Amino acid sequence: MTMFHKVINVIAFQISWFAAVLGAAHGKPFLCVVVILFVLGLHLFFSHDWRPELFLALCAAVTGFVFDSVLIAAGVFSPVPYLFPAPLSSLWMVLLWVNLAMTLNVSMAWLHGRYALAAIFGAVGGPMAYYSGAKLGAMIRLPDPGGLLGIGIAWAFALPLLYSMANIFRERFHRVGKS
Repeated sequence: MTMFHKVINVIAFQISWFAAVLGAAHGKPFLCVVVILFVLGLHLFFSHDWRPELFLALCAAVTGFVFDSVLIAAGVFSPVPYLFPAPLSSLWMVLLWVNLAMTLNVSMAWLHGRYALAAIFGAVGGPMAYYSGAKLGAMIRLPDPGGLLGIGIAWAFALPLLYSMANIFRERFHRVGKS
């Protein structure tokens, strides 16, 4: 994987994140759907093997939907709704998990196999991302300090889980390809 590919991956991630958050904040959450699905299409097209990447994206979407819906139901935060009613996670937030999944084997590949470090990264980065999105207007109710702690704990489990999924899919499809 070239440095160019990693840089493009980071840039695409940031553009997609801002499209989702600012789109939700300004009453245009559909921008997230357009941008992230376009970026996902490009990601799959340029991937060495698109199958594990697609499975990872789909599992990240389900994981994110469950994690965020539980946090929303617990009153930790309230995102701008889109498509799904509360306490279910908004579609734009689910797609942010897909957006993250596209970085796991590219710009964030350095965390593979480092589950403790991934947990720390998730525990810090998760709340920072939610709080940043909230401050940009993508939340109806911002998470309080206890809510940020809850998000951090959830992400301390979620990020290593996503890396485990990435490894499972990569190994499974690598074996299938050799058969």
